[in-house]
Amino acid sequence: MKFPAPLVRGTLIKRYKRFLADITLDNGETIIAHCANPGSMIGLQDSGSEVWVSPNQNPKAKLDWRWELIDINGLLVGVSTAHPNKIVADAIVDSAIPELTGYETQRREVPYGQNSRIDILLESDNRPSCYVEIKNVNLRRPDGANPTAAEFPDSVTKRGAKHLDELSNMVAAGNRAVMFYLVQREDCDHFRIADDIDPHYAERLTAALACGVETLCYTCRMSREGIELAAPLPLVLA
Repeated sequence: MKFPAPLVRGTLIKRYKRFLADITLDNGETIIAHCANPGSMIGLQDSGSEVWVSPNQNPKAKLDWRWELIDINGLLVGVSTAHPNKIVADAIVDSAIPELTGYETQRREVPYGQNSRIDILLESDNRPSCYVEIKNVNLRRPDGANPTAAEFPDSVTKRGAKHLDELSNMVAAGNRAVMFYLVQREDCDHFRIADDIDPHYAERLTAALACGVETLCYTCRMSREGIELAAPLPLVLA
């Protein structure tokens, strides 16, 4: 996924009301940027951090800027939850995810279950359909119990727990279901569930795995030009 326009550097003043961030650009202008991330963003919202924003391409948008990246100890971390679906979808088209190859068609945001939409539905005439739910991951806690781990979630997610149950139901109906964790940073060596943050989500994932739901985790290559799928990251789910 390439950013449609060059990113602009700035300094974070504060993030507030979850979806807003005050940022001072290098030219001295202070802007309000849209923060497309409903989570807690632990470790990713310190005042004074170097951040990168993109000009909003949507003429109907209320804000002119979108917060895209933050510099953490010299490495870029993606903050937007708006990009993972496209990153994974593009990687599937490019056959960059071996576990998800061999399907004839790909559809996105397809209604299923109880008032849910699956991020990606892969279909072929000669094999079961594959339901792929994608979660953005950008949490790392260097001072925590697992300092090199990418973790999910970073806040309680009832919606995420519901998605796991929906995926389990798809497996029970004879389909394939995959929970895909996309890590928008390059400084982690494995993935874990942050069960101290949301024990219910951890419980529902354990139940989903027992039902046959599969899990995948990949890291991303991060740059100011774009974000692309990189390599699998080991999952430690026990």
